[in-house]
Amino acid sequence: MTMADDRQERIRNRAHQIWQEEGQPAGHHERHWHQAAADIEREDAGKPPAAKKPAKKASGASKAKAAPKEEKTAAKASKPKTSKPKKAAK
Repeated sequence: MTMADDRQERIRNRAHQIWQEEGQPAGHHERHWHQAAADIEREDAGKPPAAKKPAKKASGASKAKAAPKEEKTAAKASKPKTSKPKKAAK
């Protein structure tokens, strides 16, 4: 196996690892490959790997955040509407 073959295999393995860590999404193979190539490049240069981005929050967390807004809307809807008296035409 040549050095180029070894490097390609390392990139392939790293890209597969990234794909698995992200939940095996479809259609992101190019991004995974480029990220893996950059990781291997840094590794070969003796630099530490790039910091990982924080994981996305679960969808339930965003719903909990939206709840107070829904409560405000519900509170507004339950208030009786009052109208201002109309001014008499001159």
